[in-house]
Amino acid sequence: MENYKLVLPEHLNHYGYLFGGNLLQWADETAWIAASLDYPGCNFVTIAMDKVEFRKSVREGAILRIDAHKSRAGNTSVQYTVNVFPGDTRAGSKEAIFSTNITFVRMDEQGQKKSLPSGSTRNAGEA
Repeated sequence: MENYKLVLPEHLNHYGYLFGGNLLQWADETAWIAASLDYPGCNFVTIAMDKVEFRKSVREGAILRIDAHKSRAGNTSVQYTVNVFPGDTRAGSKEAIFSTNITFVRMDEQGQKKSLPSGSTRNAGEA
């Protein structure tokens, strides 16, 4: 799953750089969409995000490319690896400015964990 975001003035902190919370939201949202496409009709909630380290600052006007792919599936949970890259292809940078693993658990209507379906629409590792 690939998504793009444009960094606008409302996404900046008081120093003029991208507020980290917005980047975390975009990463979580992209991974959630990937999980929802992989497992149609399933309800997911985020239960974990591993190491959070912002490797490079981002300024207004930047275009970010957010890639999410399934890295692991268990009985009731599924994990996605998310990498965020500068979206400007002219710069030629292929180094991620942010990476994390996000884990979701499937929930039923009563808020209880529920097993994942035996198959998914897409294969692990497919974006």
